[in-house]
Formats: sequence, C-alpha cells, structure tokens
Amino acid sequence: MSGTDRTQPLLTEGDAPAVILVAPQLGENIGMAARAMLNCGLTDLRLVRPRDGWPSAAAVANSAGAAVVIDNTRVFATTAEAIADLTLVYATTARDRAMTKRVVTPGEAAREIRVAAATHKCGVIFGGEAKGLHNDDIALADHVITAPLNPAFSSLNLAQAVLIVSWEWQMAASSALTVDMRIPEDTRPATKEEMVGLFEHLEGALDQSGFFHVREKRPIMARNLRNLLQRAQPTEQEVRTLRGVIKSFEYFMKKPDRD
Repeated sequence: MSGTDRTQPLLTEGDAPAVILVAPQLGENIGMAARAMLNCGLTDLRLVRPRDGWPSAAAVANSAGAAVVIDNTRVFATTAEAIADLTLVYATTARDRAMTKRVVTPGEAAREIRVAAATHKCGVIFGGEAKGLHNDDIALADHVITAPLNPAFSSLNLAQAVLIVSWEWQMAASSALTVDMRIPEDTRPATKEEMVGLFEHLEGALDQSGFFHVREKRPIMARNLRNLLQRAQPTEQEVRTLRGVIKSFEYFMKKPDRD
C-alpha cells in the first residue's frame, strides 16, 4: 500500500495519545513515524532532542503527506518537559530494565488508553534508534509496553514500533474493556509536571537528610522511589498532600533544638 487516498477525510481524535520520540536520530525515521501515526488517526507528535535538528526536510519527504503531524510537531529539551501535561504515560522497551514496572502488550496498552482517555491525557514514549530509552526516561512512565516478538530477534525500526502501538490503538476502538477509574470531582489525575515536582522535592529533602549518603547509588535509589510513586497514580490533591508531608519533615530538620 502506498500513496495517499485523498477521497477519504483524515481521521483525528482529540483523546488520542501523544507520541513522544526521545533522541531520534534520522529525519527519515521521524517522517515515517509521522506517516504511521496518521494512518491510525494520531496527530500529536513530540520530539526530545532530535539529533539532526528540527524542522527536517528528510522528515517531510518521508512522511508521505502527513503534514498535519509534521507541521504541528513540538520539540522539547527533556523528556520531563515533553510529558509535563500528561497524566498517564507508557514507555516502550524490548529489554528487561530491572525496574518494578507493570509490563503490558501494545494491545493491552491501547485498550487501557481508550478507557483512560475519559479522565487522563495519555502518551507513549519511544526511544532512539541506537539505544532505546534511558532508564531515567522509563522511570517517568506509569507502565511499560513490550511487544511479544521473537526473543532471539526483537529489534524494530522506530517507525515500525510507532506503527504497532498506533495500529493497536486504532483497533481498540471497539474494545469492551471497562476499568473503574472513579476520581472525586474536586481533583484530577496528577500531571507528569506535578509528579516530577514531587520527585524533585522528595529527592532534595532526602539529600538534605543524608539518605543518599552513598552517592554512586543515588541514581538507582531515586529511580526506585520514582517508580514506586508512579505506580500509585496519585491525584493532584494527593501530590499536594505528599509535598505537605515533605515540607513538614524539612521544617523539623531545620529546627535548631532537634536531637
């Protein structure tokens, strides 16, 4: 199949997940990923530190006319900034990362996103062509997506990976999956920006208390804490409560008469 059928309207949906490409290398792959997205009605493409810069003539040439995706692509300096407005994020990886993360197939993730879109703004993170995602990027996600491919050869082109997840999201439109996600009316799911604020606040307090006294272990310990808090999927109100708890500990640590 090739070319663009201009007799059919382009399908786009407001509750569709964002696609975040972290450190993509080739404009050609970005363009093919954009083409795969629009095939399935996804239009929100976000890039984190594209190696060859942006905009990209190669991306345009390889998008096969997916201008609505290419023209609205946004570029970010960090993964945290790219997902700041999202509340439910999946990270794609083919490798075991030795993290306590719930792992789902692309189909399971797609069906969950279809349901979650009623209360969550969702996104899927993809790593660069050479090395995939860094563990720190995966620690920012709620769940991990792994495709059940040949274990002896599970390497996918970036655009292929995007197409698999996008196609599953498209096919999940008729899914009968139901998930109880009741949230009180006076709050909402915490955004990733709010979660990163919580992480940094907690890690700063733990630095002051001496918890991270073995400096070489700090990165993995911080990731473990982030993974634990991500699994809780707190609301915005709960994040504010947790930050209030941290502030109370900080106040106690600053008291001159404490033991």
